[in-house]
Amino acid sequence: MLSRRYLHLARHAWLAVALLVCGAPVPAIADDTALWTALRSGGHVALMRHALAPGTGDPSGFDLADCGTQRNLSDTGRAQAARIGARFRANGIAAARVLSSQWCRCRETATLLDLGPVEDLPTINSFFQSPERRDPQTRALKQWLAEQDLGGPVVLVTHQVNITALTGVFPDSGEIVIVHRSEIGELSVKGSIETD
Repeated sequence: MLSRRYLHLARHAWLAVALLVCGAPVPAIADDTALWTALRSGGHVALMRHALAPGTGDPSGFDLADCGTQRNLSDTGRAQAARIGARFRANGIAAARVLSSQWCRCRETATLLDLGPVEDLPTINSFFQSPERRDPQTRALKQWLAEQDLGGPVVLVTHQVNITALTGVFPDSGEIVIVHRSEIGELSVKGSIETD
């Protein structure tokens, strides 16, 4: 069986090749300290993939209003989310504006971060099982980001597909991608923070 570290390296190598082939820039690997500083300084947003929820997608016929029908966080995922919240605090972010996909695994992750009240943001709901929503939701998220006050830390807890569509980064469970918004509203990836 391949080790988790080997799979992680292989995934990042594949992403780098894919981005080079597509002509998209590959963000430089940034020091975590610089990324936390950027998030504290304003003009940035943290896009976080929900904590560990074993499996892929959701069962057919799942109900957004019924967590029992969805793929949910494992006990390991719950502990991971709490550790990530502690890491925010250890890096000088004790409170943030926290917005979440309406999926239960995202809302639970966002709550366990313990950085403040959690707001629903349907624009970052998963489109994994409805890929036709990828482009319109990504455009809507870009528009939403252009209109927000990013004077303080803002954390969006969402899904891999949403983060990848916006940034080109394929995050692990609990990984945080830091995005900068320029004065004219352009978005650029500053780097990602691996949390486990």
